[in-house]
Amino acid sequence: MKTRAVRLYGKNDLRLEEFELPEIKHDEILARVVSDSLCMSSYKAAILGKDHKRVPYDIDTAPIIIGHEFCGEIIDVGNKWSKNYKIGDKFVIQPALNYKGTLNAPGYSYKYIGGDATYIVIPNEVMEMNCLIPYDSDVFYQGSLAEPLSCIIGAFNASYHTSQGSYDHIMGTKKGGKMLFVGGAGTMGMVATDYVLNAYENKPSYLVIYDIDNNKVEVSKKIFEKSKEKSRLIYVNDEKNLKELFLGGYDDIFVFSPNEKAIELADSLLDKDGCLNFFAGPSNIDFMSKINFYNIHYNFTHFVATSGGNSDDMRFAVRLIKDKKIDLSYLITYVGGLDCVPDATLNMPNLEGAKKLIYTGISMPLTKLSELYKYPEYKALYEICEKHNGFWNREAEEYILKRQKGLN
Repeated sequence: MKTRAVRLYGKNDLRLEEFELPEIKHDEILARVVSDSLCMSSYKAAILGKDHKRVPYDIDTAPIIIGHEFCGEIIDVGNKWSKNYKIGDKFVIQPALNYKGTLNAPGYSYKYIGGDATYIVIPNEVMEMNCLIPYDSDVFYQGSLAEPLSCIIGAFNASYHTSQGSYDHIMGTKKGGKMLFVGGAGTMGMVATDYVLNAYENKPSYLVIYDIDNNKVEVSKKIFEKSKEKSRLIYVNDEKNLKELFLGGYDDIFVFSPNEKAIELADSLLDKDGCLNFFAGPSNIDFMSKINFYNIHYNFTHFVATSGGNSDDMRFAVRLIKDKKIDLSYLITYVGGLDCVPDATLNMPNLEGAKKLIYTGISMPLTKLSELYKYPEYKALYEICEKHNGFWNREAEEYILKRQKGLN
């Protein structure tokens, strides 16, 4: 079967190509990708090439397909997995496979599987590691947002505290504590805010969002102004006010910016037994920052970081979306087709807004939802989004998929 896919050949070398997929083996699955959400992690892989931890050294001769936030349906199943999966099943994938101690992941490491493709071959290890997750919904775009939500869930699960005099780690953030998001008004900060306010059981007493980008702050405020838990939420854009708000410091701090000053600020604000979670993944392999080892020694502060979640985190994310406890539609600010992926991926740092949603079966330039009205061919799509407060939605996706099939 032929597929069209965006492949990485080297640093800043992304190519949209059509090629033949191999016949699936008895332990593989053939699938159609419907939607993929572009991620800054793909940008990092694209600019680093084989210097990236997850990217193979031989991509110049064996290129990999990029994209790891994807949702699709199964087309064919090898005999080994025929009792577990069937044709027509919808799925999402947890890309962090953790297979045999490697960092290999769909969207970074494989020739025939990635989100920016029309058809893919899912290798045996994805099923072996329980990372092919059933997705019981007919709205594909929400499935493409499950992976970033799973990353947040994983980060919260990885945070921990201690009890003085004991060596036991109490996993999770401190219930009823003071929580701070540094750089918290961006895309992943909003996902984390949504999770805390609407789905997280171990809620803090206060959640402080610190961000110096006032435009992002206003967007975040608008998104969460109707939340039942908004009384826990405080926005701050000044370091002095941040320090004066809770003189004792914060129990849990998540850093959403790969910035050394952001880490140093967070370190200075940790309370006794405070946990700093460095969420943002840097692209600079020599990235370093100063931390206060006096506080690590005497105040028992500690640091953690995660790179993605695990399959349990992904299943929980899918359940939250299915149960409508979290609706991340507000994250989608652009929509486009497979042909726009190479340029859009390499230009990610310069694109404002949050998530860029790709439908792999269509040809469409990357277009802001708020600017769809400028193009006669997308006027109907703009009107659909306007009916839903300007957000992407089920009706908009159905319209796109009908256009893909040549239907009116």
